[in-house]
Amino acid sequence: MELRTILQPACTTCATPGSKKKVLELISNLMAAQYPTLSSQAIFESLIAREKMGSTGIGNGIAIPHGRLDNIEEPIAILIKCEEPIAFDAIDKQPVDILFALLVPAEQCQQHLSTLSSMAEKLSDKLILKRLRKSHDATELYQVITA
Repeated sequence: MELRTILQPACTTCATPGSKKKVLELISNLMAAQYPTLSSQAIFESLIAREKMGSTGIGNGIAIPHGRLDNIEEPIAILIKCEEPIAFDAIDKQPVDILFALLVPAEQCQQHLSTLSSMAEKLSDKLILKRLRKSHDATELYQVITA
């Protein structure tokens, strides 16, 4: 799947959320603002339900929060660079500063796993990660991740 089809420029941002809960709220609000048919509360609940199964902090300062929703037809994504790293219960116990959030239709389990896998692979590229961390604004972030 082409990343540009699920990640819109308006869904890429630099922020200082302060905590795991606040960043999940930010993700929910950004997605709901971009997709008015979605409820920020439903998005938040989906992300929290997944986090309760285990942190989506995959290590090296990266988290990939994700969830499923019944009322969407296509996957949607958010990319956030935190100006200050936040505690996220990552597997390596390190704070997180790069988050790629993904929501997929409830019935698209295989596509969900495939997209998560390709994003994790992309974010494990040290050059891409370095460029993301050096990005100064949302436009630069978007250009780096979709290049």
